Amino acid sequence: MLDFQSLLIRRRSIRNFSAELLSPDEIRRIIEAALLSPTSKNKHSWEFIAVEEKEALSKLSVCKPGSASFVADAVLAVVVLGNPLISDAWVEDASIAAINMQLQAEELGIGSCWVQVRNRNYSDTISAGEYINALLEVPMPLEVLCMIAFGKKVKERTPADPDNLHWEKVHVGKY
Repeated sequence: MLDFQSLLIRRRSIRNFSAELLSPDEIRRIIEAALLSPTSKNKHSWEFIAVEEKEALSKLSVCKPGSASFVADAVLAVVVLGNPLISDAWVEDASIAAINMQLQAEELGIGSCWVQVRNRNYSDTISAGEYINALLEVPMPLEVLCMIAFGKKVKERTPADPDNLHWEKVHVGKY
């Protein structure tokens, strides 16, 4: 197990996956990380759709033409949903769950990449979220925040360099 700082340094967005499947235990641990995430007022405003079927992954990969194509090569995608009727902090709740899954995946040596869906378009007339809602039969009032693609890494990426952190973005006491 990596210490938390090492985990943060090693986690990078991975868009190239091997065809090797994830074990049921690996998938369970990734989903469990989402379910363990904190939520505003403990409302649990998030829901998740785990997709492993290749044809469905291929269809999900066109939710944002060009920028989600790597999802077709993933072995798992988790669509992260939120319910704005349960919590006005659904975006934050779902975001925390999404990064928890990514950190758990990294701890297991599994690559992942966030695909932003909320406020993105499938076409000039259909949002990426509406496309996914229709494809996966998502009921109202749930909204898609993002999708996380998972798979075994084809190769490791260079870890982040703590010497290159943007400390100029940190202000103490006041701006």
